[in-house]
Amino acid sequence: MNSSTPNHRVSAWLDRLSDALHKRDTEAAAALFAPQSFWRDFVTFTWNLKTMEGRDEIAAMLSATLDNVRPGSWTRKGDATENEGVTEGWFTFETAVARGEGHIRLTEEGCWTLLTTMVELKGHEEKRGPTRETGVEHGVHKDRMTWLERKEADERELGYSKQPYCVIVGGGQGGIALGARMKRLGVPTIILERNERPGDSWRKRYKSLCLHDPVWYDHLPYIPFPEHWPVFSPKDKIGDWLEMYTKVMELDYWTSTTCESATYDEAAETWTVHVDRNGEKVTLHPAQLVLATGMSGVPNVPDLPGMDRFSGDIHHSSKHPGGEAYAGKTCVVVGSNNSSHDICADLWEHGADVTMVQRSSTHIARSETLMELALGALYSEEAVKNGITTNMADMIFASLPYRILPDLQKPVYAEMKRRDQALYDRLENAGFMLDFGDDGSGLFLKYLRRGSGYYIDVGASELVANGDIKLKTGQVTEITETGLVLDDGTQIDADLIVLATGYGSMNGWAAQIISQDVADKVGKCWGLGSGTIKDPGPWEGELRNMWKPTQQEALWFHGGNLHQSRHYSQFLSLQIKARMEGLETPVYGLQEVHHLN
Repeated sequence: MNSSTPNHRVSAWLDRLSDALHKRDTEAAAALFAPQSFWRDFVTFTWNLKTMEGRDEIAAMLSATLDNVRPGSWTRKGDATENEGVTEGWFTFETAVARGEGHIRLTEEGCWTLLTTMVELKGHEEKRGPTRETGVEHGVHKDRMTWLERKEADERELGYSKQPYCVIVGGGQGGIALGARMKRLGVPTIILERNERPGDSWRKRYKSLCLHDPVWYDHLPYIPFPEHWPVFSPKDKIGDWLEMYTKVMELDYWTSTTCESATYDEAAETWTVHVDRNGEKVTLHPAQLVLATGMSGVPNVPDLPGMDRFSGDIHHSSKHPGGEAYAGKTCVVVGSNNSSHDICADLWEHGADVTMVQRSSTHIARSETLMELALGALYSEEAVKNGITTNMADMIFASLPYRILPDLQKPVYAEMKRRDQALYDRLENAGFMLDFGDDGSGLFLKYLRRGSGYYIDVGASELVANGDIKLKTGQVTEITETGLVLDDGTQIDADLIVLATGYGSMNGWAAQIISQDVADKVGKCWGLGSGTIKDPGPWEGELRNMWKPTQQEALWFHGGNLHQSRHYSQFLSLQIKARMEGLETPVYGLQEVHHLN
């Protein structure tokens, strides 16, 4: 093999890394990396989600972890490629307790980016393929229990005579995806959902709600959407899919159940979780507690003067039932992000007179343009034809450390701005305040940094641009009996006021369910510490508190979109499984708390 081939470069680099790690020569290992380099590790070395930046951080991590991790068997997987001086390749490896896979990018200076991810724990693998269970036992047996009888017996016991190892609070897409991973790993887990049916968190929203992300981006673990599934799923279809999924995956899913409180006994290393299960008071004692309440926390409901005297309807966007009841009514929606646009369009379609109140600038990305420029290479029909599986797309996406993402995204959104300039001009002419992020890096960075400040345009922007949805800008200072007042003195009459004012951090749920002390102990969830609007520094390198150990022992946060629920549930479930099996899980780089909310 020619020494200049991409395959040889990747294999040779892995051999040198393996040799250095075997000798515990951390300086030699770090010297294999470029001066500006990144090692992103998901659980394998750090028992954490952690990005090391530069040789010094890489050497420090290796010095702290190698004796415990004992990595080896570094092997190139498939053929490497080269493009514009960057060699990319895949590999597998092992640690003392796990098998992993990873991705590498090499330049002339050395390794630029390295991703290492845990795939399975040795001796605790999922039963699948040749190791799948037999199922029905052939033969004749007295007093045989059928599958249904065994299932019903297990359901009667779990949470009563038999305690779960883990409780997941929240039975939406995140809780369901994580629950499926836990089931496959044999971790006894109960999912608590306050609604009556799985999927109701989608069904009970306004009629026009749909996924703004395309189908290729949204598969759940193990069971992808069928090939006829629409590109953008309406809410009730998603609700039915989630309900089907909980049944097929045989999840222990408690509906009509509210988590009333939870406390942790440090000495016993056990949670006490009090729940109301359809009127029955039940006390659970799991070892691990996961808050899977979405990427958002408690709804932000502003305390505005005069709210109690408004004569019409006023509610947060999370409580909006739909536009059917407001035909011919005058409606005001406060906010200008995804929910606001969706609700404004829904009200307009039902014959309401609608005004959007924009309080701050918003990034607008047309869905079609976003799919082509930002997602198409990894999540599209074309990507599938090119052999890019969902797992491969997730890994490529994860292989890009957050530090370099802004510079990679800026050209994408510059091209988006160029292509859709006519729409942007019309919006600005209508008075709409536009932005492309603090640094021009666009939608995805806004999502990671603050989880807000954008709208994926599926039609409502046209209504704003042509005036069908009226637009006012400013801050609401007062609610009157007949409407609201803005900071410039403008008065707007309304029969309905919808507060599309967003959500707080997920640790707000920890405050409600556990205590304010625990919420402050773990600190703010989400955000990267980029120093941009609503994402204060210092730099974190990974999303705060998400899918990884927190400052509160045995408390985890799981949320995000369907892509993140699918991808990161793998790593969270493996962390919990390892603890259940009594494996040593020394966490490297446990994040510090810089912000309470």
